[in-house]
Parts: sequence; C-alpha cells; structure tokens
Amino acid sequence: MIVNTDWLEEEFRHFNTAYFDGGLPLPLMGISRSRTRLGYFMCKRAGRWGRTKLYDFTIKLTTYYDMTERQAQNVLLHEMIHYSIAYTGLKDTAPHGVVFRGLAARLNKEGWNIQAMTTTKGWKLSAVAEKRVQRKRNAVYLILALEMSNNKRYLSVVNPKFANVLDRQVRRVKEVKNFGWYSSMDTFFDTFPEVRSLRARYVSLDKFEEKLGEMSQVFL
Repeated sequence: MIVNTDWLEEEFRHFNTAYFDGGLPLPLMGISRSRTRLGYFMCKRAGRWGRTKLYDFTIKLTTYYDMTERQAQNVLLHEMIHYSIAYTGLKDTAPHGVVFRGLAARLNKEGWNIQAMTTTKGWKLSAVAEKRVQRKRNAVYLILALEMSNNKRYLSVVNPKFANVLDRQVRRVKEVKNFGWYSSMDTFFDTFPEVRSLRARYVSLDKFEEKLGEMSQVFL
C-alpha cells in the first residue's frame, strides 16, 4: 500500500484511542518521498519568559516504499511515540532513549514491532520511486570538482542549465585554487542534490582523486 493523508488520519485516531488514552490532538499529517526516513515527527518551538512552547505538530510517512499495512502502522506508531513524548513534556535521555524504548516495548507486547531503527532491505519500492531509481541508473551527471586554497576538495552535481553561470562565478572565488568540469554515470553521485548555485560536498583527498580518475573531463 501507498500511504495517504486520509489513511494516516484514520489510523492516528484509532491508535490514539487504543494506546494513548485519546490524549493527542490530531497533528498535521503528510507524506514525503524520502528513501532513508520512513517517517518523522517534527514541531516548532518558541521560548518566552524561560518557558518553551511546542506547536505545529506534524507527522509524515514516506511514499517511497510500497509498504504492507502492518509496516506502515509500525512506522506511524513509532512517530506517535515521539509525538506523545514531546506533547506531554517528558524528558528522554536521547531521541530513542529510555522513555521511547519503554513506550515501544509496551506497544510491542501488544503485537507490534516498533524499533529505533528499521531496515528496509527487501522492501518493495513504490511505482514512482522505481521510476526515479531507473532514471538515476541512466543519468549522466555534470560534476564540478573544486580544489580550495586550504587544500580541501569538493564535488558538486550541477544542473546543466546553470553550468555556464556557475563557471563564471567560480572563476571569481579567490579561495578556489583549481576546478574542472566532468561527466559521470557513477551511482556515487545519486545522493548528491543537483545544484543551481555554488554548493558542493566535501570529500577526502583519496576519494576526490579516485573519482577524477574515473570521470571524463568536459569543456564548457
């Protein structure tokens, strides 16, 4: 199944009554496309007169995976525990500390499988995610490689439409000692954002030289 907000709200109300004494107001429910985060809870904080107020509670689950209903329910309950801890003002020793583990253990006695970390090995991808993965497998990345005056190295995946603009900009950055443009189909770059401004990811000297040796140089 692919989760949606209607399903999330219905399941939240059910679990709120069954496991949280109906004490949690319905938060903003949403979806994400994250590969690495099955779900997340977040809220805003405002401090005044030495007190912290929490508001705008939000729970989101990913549509990257075609989860079974049981898998999705476990993820939702995981995030509801985070919500309960925040809403009731409990203090935990860590994000998945003593309080979280205690609440998870109580629910797991009811037949659930709530873990601090969940492996997605073998999980089925959603149709949309499968298409994204296939596009990335066939993608040719335009890479900007930067060597800085402090000897740090950076790599960036650049949107080709902005390559000429960034080429002019990088030439004016005095901290850049050397730079070059390259093309690559390496899956190493799958997690890099495709940038439109001068942003890059730090890499070690060994990794920098390894990737340059594998790529084809491009001349704009």
